[in-house]
Amino acid sequence: MGMAQSVNKPSSNYIAGPIRDTIFLIAAPLVAILVFIPFKASPLLSFPLPEGVTSINDKSLATAFINVIIFSHLFIVFFRSHLNPKIFKLYKWRFTLIPLGLFAAISFSVWLLAIVAIIGIWWDVYHSSLQTFGIGRIYDARRGNDALIGRRLDWVLNLMLYTGPILAGVSLVSHLMINQEQLEEYLDLEKPFFEWVPATGEYSQFLTYGILAAGILFFIYYIYAYWRLSQRGYKVSYQKVFLYAILALVSITCWGFNSFGEAFFVMNFFHAWQYFFIVWHMEKKNITSFFRLSKYPGGRQIALSLFILTGISFGIWHTVYLDTLQLSTRTMASILLVVSIMHFWYDGFIWSVRRGQVR
Repeated sequence: MGMAQSVNKPSSNYIAGPIRDTIFLIAAPLVAILVFIPFKASPLLSFPLPEGVTSINDKSLATAFINVIIFSHLFIVFFRSHLNPKIFKLYKWRFTLIPLGLFAAISFSVWLLAIVAIIGIWWDVYHSSLQTFGIGRIYDARRGNDALIGRRLDWVLNLMLYTGPILAGVSLVSHLMINQEQLEEYLDLEKPFFEWVPATGEYSQFLTYGILAAGILFFIYYIYAYWRLSQRGYKVSYQKVFLYAILALVSITCWGFNSFGEAFFVMNFFHAWQYFFIVWHMEKKNITSFFRLSKYPGGRQIALSLFILTGISFGIWHTVYLDTLQLSTRTMASILLVVSIMHFWYDGFIWSVRRGQVR
């Protein structure tokens, strides 16, 4: 018996078209490398910024740039969650009471603020893996495959491609310590958390070998499992194949062998690059309507500019020190944590391929 296919197969195997999909989704990790090259090659771009310009610890232009990009993409989730009437109606309490409650809680409790910040470090990694997982699932659905077929396989693969190289590579300590200096402004909670890190100990090489062996074995099983599925009627999405192959190459190279700063830049830039594109592609009608530009010639292009500018403005507000716009350190941290945590959480249920919310 053949495998069940999706009833309404889309007319194209691409989300937006072959050129746009390649640039903004499939080859996004390679685009991120191209963007990073000038920052790597030019001393001017890595030169420290003057004191008082930014509140980030590493005051280089490259770090300021990627911080703006990161917090810009975190903010634009609200164009999907709050400005899409159908999505907002489904989860209105999650979009209103929960963020307000979280902000009140972490503003009141410094311990809770620090704990949420530490949780956010690893939730960020998990969330990033789910983005490429989700894009791959969309490509599968566009080939006419059942949304549940191969789902677990893709989930594990993407999780391994993100967390495996970090755990086994040279960037683990830096990744764990990324928020340490911020948290030290409040309390020493994080110090005992990071006094013992597997990758720094006597047996770190065994952790690396173990993760490498597990990864190779799972990859072999992944290929075999999909070969079996193809014998039962599963249709291979070559868009998904290239997306995951490029991701694997870049993730392993960056997290496994490059410095933390280089890996952090490349992986976060391509993640944000994909996210800006997917939000605009799915929500361009709602965004244009929100800015009251639907009836004007060129209104959609203007709305796209305002959409990007809105996200970038939030990123700049976080990164660039402006006396007139700056709040207390505690309030700033609370706002940024709420935006980050809501972004990670919302993305888990507002882009469902199984429920037909994206195709």
